[in-house]
Amino acid sequence: MSKDNIVIREIRPEDNPQIEATIKACFPEFNIPLKGTAYEDAETPFMYESYQGDREVYYVIANAKEVFGGAGIKQLKDFDGNVCELQKMYFSPKVRGKGLGKQMFQKCLDAAKAFGYELCYLESASQLKAAIHIYEEFGFEHLEQPLGNTGHYSCGVWMTKQL
Repeated sequence: MSKDNIVIREIRPEDNPQIEATIKACFPEFNIPLKGTAYEDAETPFMYESYQGDREVYYVIANAKEVFGGAGIKQLKDFDGNVCELQKMYFSPKVRGKGLGKQMFQKCLDAAKAFGYELCYLESASQLKAAIHIYEEFGFEHLEQPLGNTGHYSCGVWMTKQL
């Protein structure tokens, strides 16, 4: 698939079923646990509604017919401080390896800065080696333990970056 007609835009209500399916499809593909991950989050079926507060946004990669992935920024849950979390960054195999992940990641970091956050936090699974490599390229540093209370106890990779 070419990058023609593919855009990164804010999520719309009608995107919910496709982004939920895209997120959930990544778990068996990469052998990531379903429990203690975004797979079972209550907000995963309702991504549009879950990112309508102040200082939060969710972007999707899409063309006119299909949603191929997404990522978002939101205040880190149950954590004191001006810290956001990069959330639910998952992509269909159809768009991987085309540089769109890096574009999405940069768009999210730009949004976090625009919202005035000082630190960006993310959690990942060790199986997602390509994603972790991108995070490291962007200057994220590994932590020894998680921050906040995301409920993602099966994620074993925690990273932060000063914005």
